[in-house]
Amino acid sequence: MKKKSFIKIIVENLKTLLVALFIAILIRSLIVQPFYIPSSSMEPTLLVGDRIFVIKYVYGYSKHSFPFSPNFSNKRFISNKPKQGDLVVFKTPADNRTDYIKRLIGLPGDEIQFINGDLFINGNKIIREKSKINKPTRCGNFLLDSIAYTETLPNGVKHIAVYNKAGSLKNTKKYIVPPNHYFLMGDNRDCSKDSRFLEEVGYVNNLNLVGKAKIIFFSNDTNKGSLLKFWNLHNSFRLERLFKSLT
Repeated sequence: MKKKSFIKIIVENLKTLLVALFIAILIRSLIVQPFYIPSSSMEPTLLVGDRIFVIKYVYGYSKHSFPFSPNFSNKRFISNKPKQGDLVVFKTPADNRTDYIKRLIGLPGDEIQFINGDLFINGNKIIREKSKINKPTRCGNFLLDSIAYTETLPNGVKHIAVYNKAGSLKNTKKYIVPPNHYFLMGDNRDCSKDSRFLEEVGYVNNLNLVGKAKIIFFSNDTNKGSLLKFWNLHNSFRLERLFKSLT
């Protein structure tokens, strides 16, 4: 009797764990998913060490909404179109596996080009004004002497973008966004692998969209300490970024 009771307890606990796991996967796939920011490509909007919540249902669902991207369909369900200026998490077209986060700049059919360091969309120069932000921008292990601007996209959305004073991509070819694809760039313009690099990222298919970044729920400066060194967390914790809304 005791042995049977013990086995019954084990089975009941396994059932509870499986139900909890199923609910967690469902929430992660359909509602919200946490992500960690490992690179400086989105500075100053997102810093290395930021942890963000990404809303999954904003753009609808595809195979990339689920863990391991199961190949059950090449369609998007309950599809909603993203907007210029959105902070989008997507699977890179190069491997359909790696998660990137960039800002959506170009919609299907748009023409994107940099001329003498200025951004043009459909032949129109994007309005930008110097920002009050005045500090070097991180690029990997280096600090870039950068200029921050507030850019206004054609739909009126404003965002901060930083450019290296020396400039590495002042002039580009004209990018024409294919149907059902999007053009995304990092806010740290001279330290970002994005749609400008056609062989490595390129135009992002609608199917590859994972969700929209909405809020920073935690942030710690990895240069000052890791979460594993909890005794030093008071030095690395960025209190001012706690529950910061993203635009």
